[in-house]
Amino acid sequence: MITATRQVPHATPTKSADHTRIRLLIHGGAGAILREKLALDREQAHRRALTDSLHAGHTVLAAGGSSIDAVIAAIVTMEDSPLFNAGKGSVFNHEGRNEMDASIMDGDSRMAGAVAGVTTVRNPIRAAHAVMTQSKHVLLIGAGAERFATEQGLEISDPGYFYTQHRWKQLQQAIASEQIMLDHDADAESAASDNHEKHGTVGAVALDCFGNLAAGTSTGGLTNKRYGRIGDSPIIGAGTYADNRSVAVSATGVGEMFIRTAAAFHTAAQVRLLGTPIDQAAAHTLTEIAAIGGEGGLIVLDPQGRYAMRFSTGGMYRGTIGYDGIAWTGIFTDN
Repeated sequence: MITATRQVPHATPTKSADHTRIRLLIHGGAGAILREKLALDREQAHRRALTDSLHAGHTVLAAGGSSIDAVIAAIVTMEDSPLFNAGKGSVFNHEGRNEMDASIMDGDSRMAGAVAGVTTVRNPIRAAHAVMTQSKHVLLIGAGAERFATEQGLEISDPGYFYTQHRWKQLQQAIASEQIMLDHDADAESAASDNHEKHGTVGAVALDCFGNLAAGTSTGGLTNKRYGRIGDSPIIGAGTYADNRSVAVSATGVGEMFIRTAAAFHTAAQVRLLGTPIDQAAAHTLTEIAAIGGEGGLIVLDPQGRYAMRFSTGGMYRGTIGYDGIAWTGIFTDN
């Protein structure tokens, strides 16, 4: 067992609790998600899964728990669902393997942890949290990350656990067409077939009763990606960022472009350094991404509970919940 630890201060004694300000946002990925291509029963299934995730995180926040723990609870719920491209529902790479990435960041201490290229960790977001709190590092990859997760007592699953037939079918279609596909777009390509499911990278941002922010993101990456490819999800400042002085951000989309624009940090920097309203900051970031050929979405939350859910694609699985415990979910441009 690795003994080097870093304790993360979620709430200092000088901070008073105010349960009325709690807020959680989640996303399940952005892509070619069109109402006419998504059967009603599948839409309802995804909305139920999003609602379950919101309630899991809200339970933590309503009980006075930390934003970090709320983010983990929300993301674990989505990782355990085959409906999203994370954990159980992860896509296959070119070699027919599931390689998963995740990251998490605490807005109070600005400590962070991430894992990349793991194949056996049931809940990569838990491994990312362990890196943040139980090591001196920020990012661990591959076999080293898996060994660390095992040493920390996290649940390890046989690679077969992550296999789903529709994901395997997506890979065969992508190989046949010689494409590397954003998962939603892979589904759009096969909309005429019996596979009408949409899937995506998952993420969450939260504000707890002590005014602390946190953000986390988890993904299986791109269908037919090359062995060892890493996108933005485990990269602090690209796919995930949290700072109590500005905002918490989780991103989804074409990871290479989000890395090249430092998308999550770019959004936070606009808010902190320029005083840009959060919705405008998110829109500006997506414009920068579009300028180099990318697309996707962002969820953004500030310490006052103001938030934005922006996307430049056909749709984005998303939702939010506040103090009243009423969960709201959206999928399409018109909700």
